[in-house]
Amino acid sequence: MDTASQIKKNLISRIKDSKDLSFLRALQTIFDASEQALFQLTPEQSKSIEIGRDEIKDGNYFENNEVISEMREWLGKK
Repeated sequence: MDTASQIKKNLISRIKDSKDLSFLRALQTIFDASEQALFQLTPEQSKSIEIGRDEIKDGNYFENNEVISEMREWLGKK
């Protein structure tokens, strides 16, 4: 029986070699559907994501370098 590694290598090779757009789209649909099943959010999680996205749109966020700088300053005081 094939191991997971062998199956992955075989699939990658076949996908790379494929010129069949319908086939590739079908694979994309399968991957998208399987990812959706993995990430089923609760209503509270969905609401939190929505709030976060709204905050970003409104400019209520910090750049990564700002946060790192503040954390280094805070840690330096400890």
